[in-house]
Amino acid sequence: MNRPKSAPSRKPKAPPRRAAPAVSEVAVPPVAAQPPAERIEPVEIAEPRGPATIDLALQGGGSHGAFTWGVLDALLEDGRLGFDGVSGTSAGAMNAAVLACGFARGGRDGARAALRAFWNDIGSAPGCLGAAPSSAPFASPFAQAPQIAWPAWLFNTDIWPMYGVLDAMWRSLSPYQFNPLNLNPLRRILDKHVDPALLRDGPLKLFVTATAVSTGQPKVFSGAELSIDALLASACLPQMVQAIEIDGESYWDGGFAGNPAIWPLIYGTGSLDVLLVQINPLVRPGVPTRAVDIADRVNEITFNASLVAEMRAIAFVQKLVRQHKVSSDEYKLLRLHRVADEDGLAPYDASSKLNTDPRLLQALFDLGRAAAGRWLAEHAGDVGVRGTTAIEPVFLAPRPAPAGT
Repeated sequence: MNRPKSAPSRKPKAPPRRAAPAVSEVAVPPVAAQPPAERIEPVEIAEPRGPATIDLALQGGGSHGAFTWGVLDALLEDGRLGFDGVSGTSAGAMNAAVLACGFARGGRDGARAALRAFWNDIGSAPGCLGAAPSSAPFASPFAQAPQIAWPAWLFNTDIWPMYGVLDAMWRSLSPYQFNPLNLNPLRRILDKHVDPALLRDGPLKLFVTATAVSTGQPKVFSGAELSIDALLASACLPQMVQAIEIDGESYWDGGFAGNPAIWPLIYGTGSLDVLLVQINPLVRPGVPTRAVDIADRVNEITFNASLVAEMRAIAFVQKLVRQHKVSSDEYKLLRLHRVADEDGLAPYDASSKLNTDPRLLQALFDLGRAAAGRWLAEHAGDVGVRGTTAIEPVFLAPRPAPAGT
């Protein structure tokens, strides 16, 4: 995705000059892929005091956001890392908002309790993340067997009876036709769990990305702009929900333009460490042949494209710094980290992102906690010292096709 260039701006005060950066230390230019209207005032970077602080970048992905819930729960329980800013898109934005409200009310324990309550309500509201089959005759034939330990593939709604009928309807009718009253059950859940005042004035800096329908540009809501409507805009899938209008502009899901946006963290916080929680697969084995699978894979590629483009720009500037073509004194050195589990999430296809079955949410939560536990065991001590994810091999280098494709 092409991003408009912004005018040069003064960079936050950098730490003392240091040796050439390691492979996972990312040099970030003061000019990022940032729309001119989206100015985020730079902050002064202070020497770290107390626990190491880190920024969080949370991807969207419908019910797969429960994986991120598990990651956040493990980080909060561990307690070794403080949070400075959080940038989120779609389900990532909702996780960020609930985290911020819970943290403002009750610290780490309050944040953990708030996230669990939020996802419990998501699991009690079939269809709240989209027009997913949720009741007979469209639901899974196993829906009335709560004690069954499901294999992962049974949560993929495209194998359920009558899924094809609903899918055809979604593709032939718009939400302005099949939902003319613009009912959105997600609004009720967010109203219950999110206090916009705590988003604006709480201890965490929050950045929520949506996509402007008229321009295709990312819109990052922060500070006084944060609202329930901003969260709904960030999670607005245009095939299923009517566009969210804010101040005369209509918005769709932020994943089209930034999933998640990294640059608000670069400009808007003092932390040099960013932890990306990634739930969209970069690689999915095989070539889809069904129409629904083709559409799903196109959406996955689209929702990853903005992140890959942003990582490519960061890597390019990193290369210039290594070649001494630009001064490291003029750039914020970003230490990048990543929590992901592509193998663990692989059995859950795109159709499962609309499934809010509590058993699926719990399984994803467990995957996220386990992935975060592994990362903490290996890399918690690296925060504030070095990055643990190199951009090029993860996001840019060609990957061989997985076996069996």
